[in-house]
Amino acid sequence: MNEQQSLRPTASGTTVPGRTAEAGGTTPFWQMRGISKRYGGILALDNVDFACERNSIHAVLGENGAGKSTLIKIAAGVVTPTTGELMLEGREVKIARPQDAHAQGIVCIFQELSLMPDLSVADNICMTSPPGRFGFINHRAQRRRAEALLERVGCGDVNPLELVKNLPLSRRQMVEIAKALGRQPRLLILDEATSALTAADVEKVYAILHDLRRDGLSILYISHRMHEIKQLADTCSVFRNGRHIETFKKGTRSDNEIVRLMIGREYTQVYPAKPARPEAPAPALAVRNLSWGSRLNDVSLTVGKGEIVGLGGLDGQGQRELLLALFGVLRGVSGSIEVDGKAAKPGSPGEAKSPRIRMALIPEDRKSEGLLLPMSVRDNISMASIGRFTKGLFIDRARQDARVDEVIRRLAIKVGDPDSAVATLSGGNQQKVVIAKWLMTEARVILLNDPTRGIDVGTKQEIYQLLRELADAGTAILFYTTDYDELIGCCDRVSIMYAGGIKRELRGDDITEENIVASALNIDLAPGHPGAEHGA
Repeated sequence: MNEQQSLRPTASGTTVPGRTAEAGGTTPFWQMRGISKRYGGILALDNVDFACERNSIHAVLGENGAGKSTLIKIAAGVVTPTTGELMLEGREVKIARPQDAHAQGIVCIFQELSLMPDLSVADNICMTSPPGRFGFINHRAQRRRAEALLERVGCGDVNPLELVKNLPLSRRQMVEIAKALGRQPRLLILDEATSALTAADVEKVYAILHDLRRDGLSILYISHRMHEIKQLADTCSVFRNGRHIETFKKGTRSDNEIVRLMIGREYTQVYPAKPARPEAPAPALAVRNLSWGSRLNDVSLTVGKGEIVGLGGLDGQGQRELLLALFGVLRGVSGSIEVDGKAAKPGSPGEAKSPRIRMALIPEDRKSEGLLLPMSVRDNISMASIGRFTKGLFIDRARQDARVDEVIRRLAIKVGDPDSAVATLSGGNQQKVVIAKWLMTEARVILLNDPTRGIDVGTKQEIYQLLRELADAGTAILFYTTDYDELIGCCDRVSIMYAGGIKRELRGDDITEENIVASALNIDLAPGHPGAEHGA
């Protein structure tokens, strides 16, 4: 069978090419036939056939740049296909703009949130159809509608009158989901909708999606988290290089087979091997009794030269605040910070990245905190280190360009022209640009805030390998992630945070999911249990 053909499942769960209707001859609820999309010389989608059913959660898998985002943007009316036709319940529909998609009951929750930060939660939820008459909004009715939708997504604690910009990212994501449900969708598309959520909110989203499926909705679900796909999806479709590679029923493909379909090559070990350490390395970063209001409570930890130390625990236990405090973002922080044995408590990010301290922070939200999207890839990469290429009032462009080209090659950033806007890159390549920007500073200490959120499995592997290479070269890395597998696979030690402090440190074979979860829930491990001896 030609692997590049569009495939459809049979009743037995196997796949056969060339069919546009699902097994049993029923007409799919949503179909895309012969869809191609070209951006100049780039073919983002290549003659794609795709279909999904009612009462079904259909997962769309693929690396960043595989064509998934273009697929859902066409369905949502954000872009129009170069060729092909769209079918809803067996009839052709024209979707040239988002309003057309909404009129057909197609609602998309994009990874990049569409909320207006300076408006209230209620204003955002009811923005497209506020209750009222004669052009006047009934604010009381709007608040009641927002409260009902927030309650439906398990966020009854969110004040509908609160400005969106005052909410943490996880709450904003739940508001986005409430806003989508308020549009009463028939086809709901979620693009990495859980990537910014806490574990508790993820479970709420699972329950909501199961309820919607029972209510007859068709759901397209895009995620790079394989455990989510296992829990949610009835059917999976794999895309690669703009082509629909295969569609299969849940449970008919192993993880390794799915990844091979996604990346087009045999799947290798996800995490690079950890080096044996007969003795603890000399501390590159030493934090003692760090406190900040009620969010950080007497935090002490060290990160050795060449070591990757993980920050674990349930989301919201002070991990992000700790990274921001170390990088000089927060004011009023008490305690001490040392880098290579010298006092190095920065008063600003500029001081943190200065030659004296040489610290870098890979932020949580690459689009709003890590990149200037309209600017070029080249300018974004060199932004944090531009002083290295400056002589007086002039920039040594030749040296700057050579260094940027070198780091693009090192990180295998897929970009046709480094002078094109960074907004044109896929999410995974944008994240590589953020990392490249800070590699240019030759940092001694790197702080990572959930750097693989929304990144495909192939790019994750490349980032894991890069982190280990940097550590092997002597860089100290403090790595916060909400993914337990990353803590286990990447880190030499893991410090678990609870209520703003370090609850327990896990090392070596003690870094297990059981120990991480127990420590995150503040459960004391029994004496003699692996990991109990390292309690804080």
